[in-house]
Amino acid sequence: MGPPPASFTASARLLLRKLRGLMAEDIGAQERLDRIVAMIASTMVADVCSIYLRTGAEEMELSATEGLDRSAVHTTRLRKGEGLVGLASTSAKPVNLSDARHHPAFSYRPETGEDPYQSFLGVPILRGGRPLGVLVVQNRAQRHYAEDEVEALQTTATVLAEVVSAGNLLAEARFGDIETRLSRPEQLDGRVFVEGLAIGRVVMHAPIAPPQALFSDDPVREEQRLVDALAALSADFDAILTDVGPRAPGIVRDVMETQKLLAEDTSWARRLIEAARAGLAAEAAVERVRNEHRARLQNARDPYLRDRLQDLESIDNRLLRILSGAVIDRNSLPEDAILVARDLSAAELLDYGQGAFLAVLTEEGGPTSHAAIVARALGGPFIGRLPDLLRHVEPGDLVLVDAEQGRVHMRPNIEIVASFRERVAMKQAARAEFALIRNEPAVTLDGRRIHLMLNAGLSMDLDQLADSGAEGIGLFRTEFQFLIADSLPRLSDQIALYSQAIDKAEGKPVQFRTLDLGGDKVLPYLHGEREENPALGWRAIRITLDRPGLFRRQLRALVAAAAGRELSVMFPLVANFAEFDAARALLEKEADWAERMGKPRPSALRVGAMVEAPAFLWQIPALKDRAQFLSVGTNDLMQYLFAADRANPRVADRYDILSPGALSFLRATRLAAESAGITISICGEAAGHPLEAMAFIALGFSNLSMPASSIGPVKRLTRSLDAGCAAGAILPLLSSPEASLRPILLNLAKEFGAMI
Repeated sequence: MGPPPASFTASARLLLRKLRGLMAEDIGAQERLDRIVAMIASTMVADVCSIYLRTGAEEMELSATEGLDRSAVHTTRLRKGEGLVGLASTSAKPVNLSDARHHPAFSYRPETGEDPYQSFLGVPILRGGRPLGVLVVQNRAQRHYAEDEVEALQTTATVLAEVVSAGNLLAEARFGDIETRLSRPEQLDGRVFVEGLAIGRVVMHAPIAPPQALFSDDPVREEQRLVDALAALSADFDAILTDVGPRAPGIVRDVMETQKLLAEDTSWARRLIEAARAGLAAEAAVERVRNEHRARLQNARDPYLRDRLQDLESIDNRLLRILSGAVIDRNSLPEDAILVARDLSAAELLDYGQGAFLAVLTEEGGPTSHAAIVARALGGPFIGRLPDLLRHVEPGDLVLVDAEQGRVHMRPNIEIVASFRERVAMKQAARAEFALIRNEPAVTLDGRRIHLMLNAGLSMDLDQLADSGAEGIGLFRTEFQFLIADSLPRLSDQIALYSQAIDKAEGKPVQFRTLDLGGDKVLPYLHGEREENPALGWRAIRITLDRPGLFRRQLRALVAAAAGRELSVMFPLVANFAEFDAARALLEKEADWAERMGKPRPSALRVGAMVEAPAFLWQIPALKDRAQFLSVGTNDLMQYLFAADRANPRVADRYDILSPGALSFLRATRLAAESAGITISICGEAAGHPLEAMAFIALGFSNLSMPASSIGPVKRLTRSLDAGCAAGAILPLLSSPEASLRPILLNLAKEFGAMI
């Protein structure tokens, strides 16, 4: 890599050397800024140098100038996005113009006396991807600033960002409106993935510590550190590709190859090394580039561009960790940690472990994503799809997580905190009440026995079986073991997990659902073609029947885990009798094989299916004497019933399971199962909501399966409900023209005295 232009290296290094000396002097805030702009103007041979800083009202205030009218300092303010200064701030990119006055964004402020100046160069002062202000130079003559001058000013702005954000620079009263750190109370609304309440401090996922040193007296050493770190970064990606290559062909390898190409981009490396040669420490050089990537990511609207910029920031972070030699200690989180991220995978969330955080907040994700399901197992709460979350919080911020209303209060005032703490105390009291009835049966006031079961999928879920008071496991999601692994789990590992579930149930029923893959649950090591509509495509039982080797391996593990005990297995997304019969035949073959091999056959084989495809309702009569149980998966059933993609925020909340149509379908399903002599339950997310549970009980369902945290509230509801009275009031509503019966059911619950 060739050396950068001598003019850039000399001017940038000179600027940084002068700035470092100035920072060491014991002078007031305004004098410091005044001397900074004078120094920059002199070094860059500019007629004007000005610093604009962001206020709490998101305006840009002229805070220091050399060349403009000094009386405009702390008087001139530009609205958010106003003028060329606003353009540099909102775009997070330099604005370089030879004829500034004729640019459409130009905003004339006569009090500054800027009439004679034609050329304009403004660079954003960024920290954490958030603009703190804009650094500007201007000249009378029309000229386009050279690339090395732009680089020099950007390097200076990087240092200035750290100086400003340190706090002591702005200690004087005249800077009272300047906002160097987020301080105003704000709130964001998102989507509840896991319900609950929490109050704590923000911890950023995979945090990167800010550079300890901004400058270096040894540019050669810093350049070599960067060269070595870049080589280590490339080797890191080579190792990843070597590791995952044989097991993850297709899109995963493509992604890793793309990231490796980005990591080896020569222009990126050149910019880093130029900054080091100019006098920045290696970490500060990377931080500068990372801030630029972050700011552009926040403003990018095109999904493809956002993905690429997110890749770049990820690479920046990886390089910073290599430079610092830091290993993130995920066990050292504060007791009141609120984990904040753009997005999280299930594996990343599991890295933290149970009890490591109070809540999770993300900009992206979905309520049925693997991360959301794992967060539920870890204890939640979890709010996702919070717009521009990372721009609104900083590490250490106090936040209130209201995962009942889907709202996050950031840096709240005292009154809101006090009110929120009262709600948390009420929740704690409710949990104490649930503990008192944990071992009591769920019997309605008129004597109907309701069986409450647990949804599980991870070994940590099994520990909640006894504590929750559940009567067994109504849904054991076997795919989680596959999703969090880097390769296909060994037969012995599958047997161990299934055996553990049966052992911990201690004689209580356990209903294993076979692999439910495809759609939004993609295995990196199971190659499949890209589908236009994966929710309606090759998924669940369709995959396993097409991959009999994969399927029989799992069925063999289930038979072995039963070890002569009762085994209950159900198949997901069955659309017709033929699919059910084919899957059952494979299960029976594995039971026969075990017997031939001298291994114990299950003492009883209970076979069932998930009711998710609406067409399956009319196949239920054919299952008489073939299926022992059915379970309604409300998440998928509702998206297919309403033709509304549950992962699409525009339509996911448009239709309600408490609509007359949906409730009528559920009742018809229960009646069909009852006529065929088949036990039926509801195991979808809705079963764990007390209001929905009241409706299901009124429809005649007696078996509900849910997360551990929902069993207490639903049991309390059950024990306070007259099921016959509820049925008498709710069943006539099934012919109602209302889009949703939710408001009506809420009023009925109050009339019944049901504890929702």
